[in-house]
Amino acid sequence: MEVITIESKAFLELIKKLEEIETRVTETGQSDPEILQGKKGTKEAWLDNDDACHLLRVSKRTLQNYRDNGTLPFSKFGNKIYYKAADIEKHLNRHYVRGFKTVR
Repeated sequence: MEVITIESKAFLELIKKLEEIETRVTETGQSDPEILQGKKGTKEAWLDNDDACHLLRVSKRTLQNYRDNGTLPFSKFGNKIYYKAADIEKHLNRHYVRGFKTVR
């Protein structure tokens, strides 16, 4: 086993950078409905296919249909597709149905 030594100041800087990376990954990589509310400090949350499927509780094929017929806007970068959390929230709000009042 090889042992590498560094100054304590450099070690603390390294730990600080790792914590910053962890914070960024946590803020952008969260696959939870709370992401629709946005995180403090993020301008816009982007979701990949898996996150969007999870939030909408639909299959990947249904999500593809939403893209194909223009129901849900998206952005494609390379082979990866992303959706704005705000667009998913708009989609859900458009299909919101108030509870029906029952008359007895």
